[in-house]
Order: sequence, then C-alpha cells, then structure tokens
Amino acid sequence: MTAFLLVPGTFTGGWIWDRVARALGEAGDTAVPVTLTGLGEGDASGASGTGLTTHIEDLVRIVDAMPAEETEVVLVGHDYGILPVLGAAALRPERVTRIVNVDAGLPQDGDPALVVELDPAVRERAVAAVTAPPEGAGSGLVAPPSAEEWRVRAGAADLSDEAVELLARRAVPHPAATLVQPLPPTGAAASIPYAGLLSTGNGSTVELVESLVRMGEPRVQALTRPGVTLFELPTGHWPMLSAPAELADVLRRAVAGEGRRVAAPEAGSPTHLGPFLLDVPERARERHGRVDLYLPDAEGPRPAIVFVHGGPIAADARPTPRDWPSYIGYGRYAADLGVVGAVLDHRMYGLGALATAAGDLAEAVEQVRADPRVDGDRVALWVFSGGALLSAEWLVAPPAWLRCVAATYPVLAPLASWPRTAGRFNPVEAVRAAGPLPFVLSRVEKEGPEIDATVEEFLLAAEGTDLRLEVIPVPGARHGFEAVDHTDPARRAVERAARTVLEHLEG
Repeated sequence: MTAFLLVPGTFTGGWIWDRVARALGEAGDTAVPVTLTGLGEGDASGASGTGLTTHIEDLVRIVDAMPAEETEVVLVGHDYGILPVLGAAALRPERVTRIVNVDAGLPQDGDPALVVELDPAVRERAVAAVTAPPEGAGSGLVAPPSAEEWRVRAGAADLSDEAVELLARRAVPHPAATLVQPLPPTGAAASIPYAGLLSTGNGSTVELVESLVRMGEPRVQALTRPGVTLFELPTGHWPMLSAPAELADVLRRAVAGEGRRVAAPEAGSPTHLGPFLLDVPERARERHGRVDLYLPDAEGPRPAIVFVHGGPIAADARPTPRDWPSYIGYGRYAADLGVVGAVLDHRMYGLGALATAAGDLAEAVEQVRADPRVDGDRVALWVFSGGALLSAEWLVAPPAWLRCVAATYPVLAPLASWPRTAGRFNPVEAVRAAGPLPFVLSRVEKEGPEIDATVEEFLLAAEGTDLRLEVIPVPGARHGFEAVDHTDPARRAVERAARTVLEHLEG
C-alpha cells in the first residue's frame, strides 16, 4: 500500500489537498492531508515555540505511526511544505520511499524557507514578526494575504474565483519562526528517490531546468542524480486547486518511477562560460570595486557603456559574471569601438535582492560618470536577461546624460512564478510613462516562451509612448547566445546593436 502524506505550504492546512486526496483514495491509495502545528483553523497553539523543527516533528510522528511492513510512505510537499518534508525524510530515510516536490523551489540543507518564498510582502512580514520587540508589532505570526493579494500572488493567475475565495476564507496566520529557521544540514535525504512537479503556468519547465544544468547553476545539479524524475503540468502554483485529478495522476506515476530524467552536463565548462562569439583583441581591465573598466586607445574623455548582467544569481557562484567570457568580451568590444566598457558585478542574489542590485547599478553609474576618462554626459546602459528589470526606473524620467538603453534577451516583467512588482522593477509597467529615450532591444528567436511573453507585453505597452524603440532580431539564437550560438546572424546582431548604441552615444 502507498500512503501519500500531503504537506501544504504557508497559511494553509490539509484542507487544500481535499480533492487530490479524494482522487488518490478512489484509485486505492491512502492519502493523509497534513495540517501542521499552528495552521489549523482555530488552532490555539499560535506561534509560541513553533518553528520548522516543530513541523518536521509533526511529520516524523505520522511516518512512525504508519505500519512499517505494509506501507510505502511518500512525502509530498508544496510551497513551504517541502522544507518539513525534507527534514522529516532526513530523519527517517529508511521509511520514506519517495519525496515529491510540488512546484516548491529547491531549498538546500541550511536554507530557511524564505529562500523559496518569492512574495516580498510575506518576507517582510516574517522578518518583522520575528524581530520586532515584544511591545512592538511583532506577534510571531505572519498575517495571511488578503483576497486581493491572493489574486495577484505569484502563480495564481489560473485560479478560479471560487478557489481564490476559498484561500482567502480559510487561510490562517503562519508561525513566522518556521520561515526563518534553517533546514537542518544533515544531507540524509539525498539518497531518497525524488520527483519534481513543475507548473508550466508558473514559469517552470523541464527545458528551463535543463538549461540551468548546462549553465552550471549549483542548485539544480542535484536533479541530475539517479532516482530523480520530473513532470510538467500546464497550470499555476496551486495544482491541488486548479488541476487536482491531474496532480493525483502525477503522484501515482511518480511512485511508479515515471517522469523525465535530466542528464548530467557533459565534462567541460558550463555553457555560460563558453567563449564570446566575436573575436575581439585582448585588453587589460581595471577593477574598481564592483566595476571593471575596459579603456579605449582614444584620447580624451570618451562615452561609456555600463553592462548589467542578468539574474538572479547564486551568491556563491564562481566565477562571478564580470569574469564570464561573454561580459569580458562585451567590455573589450566596447573599448575596441572607442568607448569605455564598464562591466558591473551587481548583487541580485535572489528576487528579494532587486533593490540591492538597483543600488549597485546607481552607484556604478555615478562612479563611471565621475571617472575623468569618461564623458559623463554620454552614457548608455546595456542590460541582459533578468538584469533588464533594473532598467524600469530609468525609463520613466531618463536623465540627460543617459543616451540609450540596450537590452539583450531581456526579462521585461516579472515571470509568472515571480512576485508581480509594479513600476520600479517592472519595465512593462514603467514603459507606459516612458520618456523620449532610445531603447535597443535584441530579441532572440528561440527564447523561452515565459520570457518572450514579457517582451511581447513590453512591445505592446510601448506603443504610443515617447520611447524610441528599435528591435533587432537574432535569428536562430537562444538565451545567452553569445556563448553558445556562434553563427553569422548572431554576430551581425551584436555588431548592429553595438553600432546603434554608439550612434546614440556620439549623437
């Protein structure tokens, strides 16, 4: 007999799994929807002493109560629920036959739940609830989202009005300490068979995972080990509400060992560390804090291009982006064309660090403009991938010295699985009030659909605005093409984008 222990995420109890449990039961399996300590409706335990360890112990007790010889125990975690699942599996590896991660991110040993919590409002509430003094606002509980907040919460776009109403009515405050207490670093769960469900409507796909593996992203490498399979469902972050029968079917298939496997990367450098597609001369660079300068041979103050890498990136990723061949190549290429190339190493270490990265960019721009070798009245920003989110605040009221913004394979709005932010970090929203600024957009043909949708949104939003938009197609190219698609059309696209930026700088 297979027993599925269904563990919910923040603000919710076992009730959220009711329809999945019913579907599993009808197929002859045992389903146990779990309500963790402090998350039951009318639960008087509140926040006192309730941490992640408490919730791990909740699951261990249930596992221990299962008939050992007759039952295969499968732990299923959604959202925050994956952390107590991993903690309990590490304590009972001999009893847990499989872990199933339902669109829950990839927390590592030693991580707190806030690593996978993308809603900045929840993050702020959790920190305030834990750190505020007793006489202040800190209650030890995080208030649940309002009905309107549930509607715009990441990954909730495909929920029915009935499902949103259910969440708003039954959600309860969440013990804050469970979100900041780290997952015990035992590593004991690593050998347990593992299945991951990716909600494609939430921006997660097997193709995306495979590309991250090829890039060497540390967190996803564990998904290449034996015993790991992946599934996709065309729904959002709440499949137990939007697609319960389909989710139940995936759970049964996971137990049968089905699903797609991700191959380990081939020996050699990750794809993003491949050589730059243009043959540019080697050139010395100067390192000034977070900024590397590539200086042209020309005399006198010269215009500058500040290159802004993508993200989010891992804080411990090495080498950091300014040492990737592509950004070194762009810096050298700018200098070879007679302008100063400035490559910024910003700290977008997760989506909660957008403000930090924006501060790094603002500081870098002022640093570059103050350099006596730079003409501070002629500067361009060139943003890549997720770094394009940082361009939003420059669009609305561009300073006179900002002659151009270039964007290559940009993410121009938060993806479906990311918090929907307005204005400052959402170019689609910002461009509606854009000033008369040249914007050079390099759009790759083989972009992932979730990113390309943001580009399409941006193009529609830019219609009728003062933005001076030029779109440069990059035929046959993929995201990060400079390191992987060394084709003549790709080279011509980079050269055209650079010429266009230079025209705006020299004009």
